[in-house]
Amino acid sequence: MLPFCRLFLLLIGLLGYSATGFAAQDWARRMFPTTDHDFRVVGRGTTAEYHFEFTNPYKESVRVASVRTSCGCTTPSVTRNLVRSRETAAVVAKLNTDTHIGDKSAVITVVFDEPFYAEVQLSVRGHIRTDVTCSPPEVNFGEVIPGTDKRQDVVITHSGGTNWEILDVRSHCSDLVVALSPAERSPGIVRYRMSVKTKDTLAAGELRERLTLVTNDSRFPTIDLAVTGRVRPALEISPAALNFGTVRIGETVEKRLVVRAERPFAIERIEPGDSRYEVDVPVGEKQLHFVKVRFTATEPIGNRSDEIRISTDLGGGKASACLATVSVQP
Repeated sequence: MLPFCRLFLLLIGLLGYSATGFAAQDWARRMFPTTDHDFRVVGRGTTAEYHFEFTNPYKESVRVASVRTSCGCTTPSVTRNLVRSRETAAVVAKLNTDTHIGDKSAVITVVFDEPFYAEVQLSVRGHIRTDVTCSPPEVNFGEVIPGTDKRQDVVITHSGGTNWEILDVRSHCSDLVVALSPAERSPGIVRYRMSVKTKDTLAAGELRERLTLVTNDSRFPTIDLAVTGRVRPALEISPAALNFGTVRIGETVEKRLVVRAERPFAIERIEPGDSRYEVDVPVGEKQLHFVKVRFTATEPIGNRSDEIRISTDLGGGKASACLATVSVQP
């Protein structure tokens, strides 16, 4: 076993922090851009989730051992437990709007056990109304094809009085178009039908936005509604991170990338970030290309990450990149 002093210095060297920062377990906290979220006011049974994204900037992989919550009003989960160098994951906080009402708050504790033990606390809060419901519970566009628009309809119902009114709907995304129908009123019930449509300018990637309903209720003048979906990239590389693992000097490891688009295309060139990578460039136009990538381990020894850039004939030379990670050992 390593002497304590030597082990302590080794840990500091690996993380690149001072003794003070290490003692405070600040290495894990620094991965999170934010540790606090307010769901504000949401309806009963609606979807209320927040992704606390974090990126591993270290050479070593980090591992989430567990996530726990201080209150049953919130359910935490993690998108992936093992996060390798330069990869991004998220701790997902879900407000349980089906089973809880009123003002709620929780502290989520994220426990890391690799490369070293650390804990990070994340805070969430919100107010769940019982008199407002939405059907469906969120605006979920699912998969959206690039350059197209997609529409979803939502029915918003308020119970308890007929003078309730939605004055405005504010979108936090300029690529969404919202239309609200006139109110339908019956004894004790007010109902609105709302359509939400994406513009063809919506950027590729995950869509996590919200709509804010502005009402005439002086106690709770606003209600938030989640908007989710995923716009497929015009050019998509899978996996986004290619991990070759540990490769000994003299060994060769082969992996495969899948490159796809909405229409047939040709790959013009592939540029790996290191000369130890060898890539087979597919020939011809296809909607789906399989690319073999080989890494042969030579000096220098150590961990490294490199960008593999793939250029195509789409849209005047559209390109995308994949991150390759490897640990070269003797």
